[in-house]
Amino acid sequence: MENPQLIFSWRAPLRPYRKRSKLILRFYFGVGFLLSSIFFFFNDKVIIIVIWTLMFLFYVLITSPPPEIENKITVFGIETAGIVARWENLSCFYFEKRFGFYVLTIVSRPPFFYRLYLVVPTESIKNKLIEILSQYLFYQEKPTKTFTEKLIGFLSQLVPDETEEATQDVLKKLKEASLSPQKSGPT
Repeated sequence: MENPQLIFSWRAPLRPYRKRSKLILRFYFGVGFLLSSIFFFFNDKVIIIVIWTLMFLFYVLITSPPPEIENKITVFGIETAGIVARWENLSCFYFEKRFGFYVLTIVSRPPFFYRLYLVVPTESIKNKLIEILSQYLFYQEKPTKTFTEKLIGFLSQLVPDETEEATQDVLKKLKEASLSPQKSGPT
């Protein structure tokens, strides 16, 4: 028997994920080593522990794919990953695109100010969610972002973009540079 209180449900990864190459891992560890070296020479060893803790977190998030969960919209609210958010506590929603997935962000009302981030795998599910959620919440096409979200957006632009073509081009140039014979000109 189907639950009469369930409006819509879909399965998706817990977080947006794209498998990364070893070049990105080398980039992160290179930045971690550089920052550690700088703080070591300034004799601030406590920050080095924080840097390598963050490096471990990045490594785990990059190398391990997230589990798939079921997200549900009911007449009472939204249920995801064991968390139930009731309609009376929610304010608005908007979509962003990250790693080829749409990410539904649902903002709560004050004084809580928490956000739910739900992965939406397809365009058709996104359109269905806009239709359903618009009955309960305000839809923002251009969301107002917090300082933290703006900072994360800025920092994510600094990380090199890793597309398959870009990775292959870099590897091809490295191979050509290392295998090409050295030309010695007239001296």
